[in-house]
Amino acid sequence: MKALRLEEIGRLEVVDLPDPEPGPGEVRLRIVATGICGSDLHGFTGENGRRHPGQVMGHEAVAIIDAVGAGVDGLAVGSPATFNPVVVPEADLEAFAGREQLSPGKQVIGVAREIVAAFAQLIIVPARNVVPLPASMPIELGALVEPLAVAVHAVRRAGAAPGDRVLVVGGGPIGQSVVLALQMAGVERVAVTELAPSRRALVERLGASALDAAAADAAAVTEALGGPADVAIDAVGVEATVRLALEATRLGGTVCLVGMGAPKLGLDAYLVSTGERALVGSFTYTAQDFADAAAWIGQAPAQAGELISRVVPLEEGPGAFVELAGHADVPGKVLVRLDQGEEQR
Repeated sequence: MKALRLEEIGRLEVVDLPDPEPGPGEVRLRIVATGICGSDLHGFTGENGRRHPGQVMGHEAVAIIDAVGAGVDGLAVGSPATFNPVVVPEADLEAFAGREQLSPGKQVIGVAREIVAAFAQLIIVPARNVVPLPASMPIELGALVEPLAVAVHAVRRAGAAPGDRVLVVGGGPIGQSVVLALQMAGVERVAVTELAPSRRALVERLGASALDAAAADAAAVTEALGGPADVAIDAVGVEATVRLALEATRLGGTVCLVGMGAPKLGLDAYLVSTGERALVGSFTYTAQDFADAAAWIGQAPAQAGELISRVVPLEEGPGAFVELAGHADVPGKVLVRLDQGEEQR
């Protein structure tokens, strides 16, 4: 099989690797397409220290079930599927049911350096992490399930509900996914702050109000939403964006931090304490969040396709990473198509 391997920081190459074989309780997936996540990009540039030379990255994927190991039932070879990258040890499944992302023994496919992940044509995952998808949906949409699951978890952590006014800080792929997750939750009044005009245009196509982040302040958010935000979800995670989220949120409101733009932040504690605002964190998702995201994407909602800006074949994957690392104006997600011989677009 072929794979896109991080040879050194800032350089990926297409290499040949042995085809893996599924063991008991495992499934081999033939990857159709994998999205380039911001964390993959930061691993490529060396910014986050969570990816390493010699590693095959990738965790936002859609695939075809290619083979199953002994003891695997209910998963049909040839069927479309995605996989939940958060792998909880079998011994911990019961104790961490409903909060799988908090298991201290978990591994995350695409982050764990020893696992050949989804920028390879074939990967092995536990059968319990495979999530089937409808054959009727456009298959590339399956690569959006994982980022949508991140957003679904953030929306639930923030407690956003129908009737709320919600601010989304950052209109990149996670912010865009948060807009979809808010729609899943029945939230209609959504404003998104974003620097890039192309991304502002995209979130407007999703049905949200878009504000230029260079000029947006609490007053602008209040005007766009018809009042201060009940909930703010920060999909950037730097000091300035957290401050805006707190300032634009009503007294007693909630700010959810899902973006990880900076490992440490200065915080105006009075905006939290005297305003009785709640500041909550959000990281990955529960198994239920992931399943719910897959079910929604499986309906092939028209707006989901807006999140895919470009699809490139495997051999163009290294160049796509270089381009994105150079801050190319790509409003949505870039997918790398790994099934050779399929029509590319």
